Amino acid sequence: MPDQSAHNKPSIAISACLTGHNVRYNGGHKASDLCRKQLEAHFDWLPVCPEVAIGLGVPRDPIRLVGDPQHPAVVGTRNPDLDLTGPLTQYGEQMAAELDGICGYIFMQKSPSCGLERVKVYQDNGHPAAEGGTGAYAAAFCARRPDLPVEEEGRLHDPVLRENFISRVYAYADWQHVLAEGLSRGALVRFHSRYKYLLMANNPQAYRQLGRLLGSMSRDDDPQIIGPRYFSQLMQALRRCASRGTHGNVLQHLSGYFKDALSPQDKAELQHIIDQYQQGEVPLVVPLTLLKHHLRKHPDPYLLQQAYLQPHPDSLGLRNAV
Repeated sequence: MPDQSAHNKPSIAISACLTGHNVRYNGGHKASDLCRKQLEAHFDWLPVCPEVAIGLGVPRDPIRLVGDPQHPAVVGTRNPDLDLTGPLTQYGEQMAAELDGICGYIFMQKSPSCGLERVKVYQDNGHPAAEGGTGAYAAAFCARRPDLPVEEEGRLHDPVLRENFISRVYAYADWQHVLAEGLSRGALVRFHSRYKYLLMANNPQAYRQLGRLLGSMSRDDDPQIIGPRYFSQLMQALRRCASRGTHGNVLQHLSGYFKDALSPQDKAELQHIIDQYQQGEVPLVVPLTLLKHHLRKHPDPYLLQQAYLQPHPDSLGLRNAV
């Protein structure tokens, strides 16, 4: 199974307040126990506070989004003549270009600079619009880095969203290693082979589409052109979270590799545990542990390379709760 520990820890940009930096408008922080205690050992944090970076002090007057939720402005709450839309947007564009070594970004939710969605956008009547907006810095950054895995810290408390995000971070890091070693036709096909079952679990339709994309690649096609197109589609596809149903389908596929190797009793036990998982009685780690047990006893080169079996380090425990 892929050894994620063989590589250096992936770098993740993160809103600086989440790592305990006292950079918020009130002089405080929003330190995240999840990030600092559960995730920190596995990632190199790159803390960023766009509001401090554009020259705002600590403490400072608060800011908020106003106007059109699709294209809000960022102004001072007490001084609406202070328009920070341009500086925050420009800094987002600047950091999108400069932070080329990161494999993900964790943003502070509800922030008028960093929130990804549902940020309050105030109207002339003093009330927020029914439709939320995106922080100005985050909007500019994400527009220029559409393939990068991004998530809000608040949403990471959902086990399914957390597992999905971290899986995408490691897939992104894996692709960076492929690019560093040279993107050949063979390297592209091998990468896709590793991610076939993870893709099948997250997005069965994209699994078929990307298979066709690479299957139709001729000897004359340039992998330097097809590769980025393939990877962009892959990262968009992996944003869809796998369900117990799609995981169950993949588990059935994987169990098929052992049909000639297992005794009738072992096959029945494996099927029973997959059924238990699909019915919500056990977490994903249970059938996967049994499958890995059989894979150690009956090695299969194709299965051993599958990212699905270990998309992130086991010590993160992310599949114990999905």
